Amino acid sequence: MGFLSNLVNGISLGSVYAIIALGYTMVYGIAKMLNFAHGDVIMVGGYLSFISIVYLGLHPLFAVLIAVCGCTLLGILIERLAYKPLREASSLNVLITAIGVSYLLQNLALLIWKSDPKVYPSVIQAEPLRLFGGQLIISPVSIVTVLVNILIMVGLTLFTTRTKMGKAMRACSEDKGAAQLMGIDVDKTISLTFAIGSGLAAIAGVLLCSAYPTLMPTTGAMPGIKAFTAAVVGGIGSIPGALLGGLLLGVAEIFAKAYISTQFSDAIVFAVLIVVLLVRPSGLLGKPMNVKV
Repeated sequence: MGFLSNLVNGISLGSVYAIIALGYTMVYGIAKMLNFAHGDVIMVGGYLSFISIVYLGLHPLFAVLIAVCGCTLLGILIERLAYKPLREASSLNVLITAIGVSYLLQNLALLIWKSDPKVYPSVIQAEPLRLFGGQLIISPVSIVTVLVNILIMVGLTLFTTRTKMGKAMRACSEDKGAAQLMGIDVDKTISLTFAIGSGLAAIAGVLLCSAYPTLMPTTGAMPGIKAFTAAVVGGIGSIPGALLGGLLLGVAEIFAKAYISTQFSDAIVFAVLIVVLLVRPSGLLGKPMNVKV
C-alpha cells in the first residue's frame, strides 16, 4: 500500500501546485507577464487565515473567506500600483518589478509577524478515510484539497467559456488590441485576472498550511516556484495545463522523496521541467506560438 499512499499524497500536493499555477497561467495568458510575487500572496493568505482563527477566534470557513477577500484586494492593488504603469514597458522591467514586489511582501511580513515559525491550527476536523482494512489511510486534508482543486478547475473553465467576462479574458489573451477595438475594457479585464489569481492563491495558502502546518514569511516561496514550474510544464496560459503540470510535479516530488532521496527531490522536479521543455518547448498542453520576423 506504500505505492498507493504515495500516489494519494502526490495528487494532494499536486492539487495545491495546480491551484497556485492557475494564478501564473491566467496572468501570463492575458497580460503576457510573469507575476513572481504570486508566491508571496500565498504567504499573505496563510497569515490572514492564521490571524482570523487564532487571534479573532473565527470559524475556519470565515477565516478562508477573509483570506480570499484580503488577497483579492492585494492582487488588485499590486496590479494597479506596480504593473499597470508598466503595461507598455519591456518584459525585463516587468520582471524586475515583480521580484521587487516579492521582496517587499516578504520584508513587510518579517516586520509585522517576525521570523519565528507559527504553528498553523488544524482547520479540517474530520476522521481520515480508511481503505483496504485500514492499510491505506487518506487524511481529510488530502480529500478536501483534491475536491477543492476539482471544483476550482470546473468553475474556472465554465467561467472562461460561458460568461461574458470570461470571454473577454479569452479575447484579451488572443489579441489585446483587437479586444479593445471591440469595446472590451482591457485594464479592467487584467485587474480581474489578478483578483481571481490572488484569491486562488489565498485558498492554496490555507490548504498548504493545513497540510504542512508551519507558517513563515517565506512560506509561499518554494511552492510558488514549483507551481510556476508546473504551469510551464503543463503549458503556461492553459488552464488544463496547470492541472496536468501540478499533478505531474506533485506526484514526481512525492515519489522522488519516497524512493530516491529527500535531498534530491527538488532537483528531480526541476529535471522534469528540463526534459519536458526539451521534448515540447511550449509545454504538454501549450500552443506553439508563431512569431513573424
